[in-house]
Amino acid sequence: MKNSVSTWIWMLPAIVILGSSCQSPAAPARTFEELTIAEIHEAFREGTLTSEALTAYYLDRIAALDQSTGINAIVVVNPSAMEDARQRDEAFKRSGELLPLHGIPVIVKDNYLTKGLQTTAGSIALKGFEPAENATQVQQLLDAGAIVLAKSNMAEWAFSPMHTESSIAGTTRNPYNIEHVPAGSSGGTAAAVAANFGAVGLGTDTGNSIRGPSSHNALVGFRSTLGLTSRHGIAPLYLRNDVGGPMCRTVEDAARILQVIAGVDPLDTLTRYAEGNIPDNYLDFLQKDGLQGARIGVMRQLSDKNPDSEVSALFEQALQDMIAQGAVLVDPFVVPRLDTLRQDQWCADFGQDIASFLQTFVKRPGVSSIEDILAIGGTSPFVTGRLERFVGRSGRWEQGDIPCGDPYTDVLRIAYREAIEQAMDALELDALVYPSWNHPPAKVSAFEEGYKGDNSQLIAPHTGQPAFTVPMGFTTGNLPAGIQFLGRSFSEPVLIKLAYAYEQATRHRRPPVLP
Repeated sequence: MKNSVSTWIWMLPAIVILGSSCQSPAAPARTFEELTIAEIHEAFREGTLTSEALTAYYLDRIAALDQSTGINAIVVVNPSAMEDARQRDEAFKRSGELLPLHGIPVIVKDNYLTKGLQTTAGSIALKGFEPAENATQVQQLLDAGAIVLAKSNMAEWAFSPMHTESSIAGTTRNPYNIEHVPAGSSGGTAAAVAANFGAVGLGTDTGNSIRGPSSHNALVGFRSTLGLTSRHGIAPLYLRNDVGGPMCRTVEDAARILQVIAGVDPLDTLTRYAEGNIPDNYLDFLQKDGLQGARIGVMRQLSDKNPDSEVSALFEQALQDMIAQGAVLVDPFVVPRLDTLRQDQWCADFGQDIASFLQTFVKRPGVSSIEDILAIGGTSPFVTGRLERFVGRSGRWEQGDIPCGDPYTDVLRIAYREAIEQAMDALELDALVYPSWNHPPAKVSAFEEGYKGDNSQLIAPHTGQPAFTVPMGFTTGNLPAGIQFLGRSFSEPVLIKLAYAYEQATRHRRPPVLP
């Protein structure tokens, strides 16, 4: 990875990107840290940065800091990343045009199929497996000009919302405080993007796993409406709940990723519901005054459930910040029968879903079922216990007579969503808000005891509604917290507008300080 370009960048990380306006002594230099997609493309156009130089910088940063700091976010780097970057630069030189994600290095969670690059979902059962095709979302990013920089660690088989540990790569730690977890299961992507190991990232969210790690790492995480984006080529946890999507340092970058991945995919029939529900350009909704006149319901049913005092204080300040930006709060907003509606929403689909994935994509002798995975083994008793729970199980955990389905056919899911959206309609609300977690990140050494206050599991995974998390501030120990915006199905434009306005007004995001 080392060459004259990357060595020069590594030595001068704070001053290498200088625009033409920087000829004036008063104009500040831009740094590699926290660069957005728009800033990167501006530098490409100015001729002050190349994709090759940026990719080399990120690869050198991973090599220098991922292991030495104890973060351990990256499983494998793409050996073709530098060549891919050169090709993007050459294409730009020839055409003078930039694709939507042209030359942008992306961190991809290790459960997305990436052609020719090891994909394991954290399990040694898939060690060395190099897919013959890309997941739809990965291909969409590549078609938009992006570069797969590296694959990130994850909670094995995406089982844990609490922590990120896999048999393939061990434990990932929170870059803001390595004694604490980055949450799971997309903790590797979250830690890597937060630590500026790549420009943007892809994660997956079955119950929490985009929004939880994003909240724990001062990132923006989008769980979009189920059916808006394709799940094809993503190793499933519960396919009926799974969503893949962006984990970024800004709302704008997340919107740029969503713009590329939203759409109908014939390889994922659920995406037929996206037809007619996608605007021409999600970027049109990046409005700094987006909170002006917005009606927002405050979900005290979640925020006041055994909260940590510091997180609670941050949430109350966030509400005041929204009022200051012109929002009208309905406080409290109450969903009748909430606790009853959310009961028995989970189904034991992992066995059949993962068997289908293994038989369709992996096609390895002796690796086609949960029983095979158990026989191969792993390093985590936690994962072994979860696998054993699924052996011979299917359907709902409790009311087995009620069929499990997607959010458009499952009677319990439909009832839950309708109750929320009808309550929102009655009060003419644009969105609901609550803390993404009511408690700070747990200690790595006691992640099960410290797993408290995860609100992401409670609504969106079951109703299929979109939910976005945005940085809300920090608690003692330099531990991030996030606020979550939840909207009606396919209301991503509304959520982008609200989340962007809140982000721009508060600007809580800051990078971790690494050695």
